[in-house]
Amino acid sequence: MTNRDGIADTATERSGHDGEPHSGAVGSKLNWLRAGVLGANDGLLSTAGLVIGVAATAATPGAILVAGVAGLSAGASAMALGEYVSVSTQRDTEKAWIAKEQRELLEQPEEEFDELVGLYTAKGLSEATARQVATELTAADPLRAHLDIELGIDQEELTNPLAAALSSAVAFSLGALIPIAASLIAWHRMLWIVLAVAVGLAVTGYASAALGGANRRTAVIRLLVGGAAAMAITYAIGRLLGTTSLT
Repeated sequence: MTNRDGIADTATERSGHDGEPHSGAVGSKLNWLRAGVLGANDGLLSTAGLVIGVAATAATPGAILVAGVAGLSAGASAMALGEYVSVSTQRDTEKAWIAKEQRELLEQPEEEFDELVGLYTAKGLSEATARQVATELTAADPLRAHLDIELGIDQEELTNPLAAALSSAVAFSLGALIPIAASLIAWHRMLWIVLAVAVGLAVTGYASAALGGANRRTAVIRLLVGGAAAMAITYAIGRLLGTTSLT
């Protein structure tokens, strides 16, 4: 098997699993996908609750639409800001750890080498094998070796706050558009909202379970039950605040 430059990918060939990725970036991408699915689910359910609660007060179609769009805007903004702050903090921490490791490698190279040997020994390698591994990795890239075994960090794959914020906002918005679109149907509006949300929840539940390797049916049922409870609660609150209209 060869890579895009026509050079044999010896690691993949030795593994005997053609097409199977062996990069730490794969796990990162799966986490991004899972976060996107969960963000879409949040947008779907929170906006559905808002739209149903307003619709239950016999509000006009225009008021329902305004409520849904306001919920989408507020939710997407909050998701983006929260994700940006969280990931920025994580990135700053990762950079601080990298700088600390660079300083230690410069000031205490022998102690750092012994630490690397000890870490591989703790993973089950013999003293001789651990020392050989540490020697080869240090010769290739000492910083990468220490970041990997000590902190699980790849300095070329640091988290991106802007990308995280944008993906969260987009995922939330896509989920929120489902109940908003359903609310535009005048004939049995409430029924269409519930059906659209149920389908959306089933899709996001199945997708999140598939990405995480969990039981699909259990995930879908759990989301449908939780979603139904949330919609029932917001409907009841809306009804207490006004006259209910199902059409």
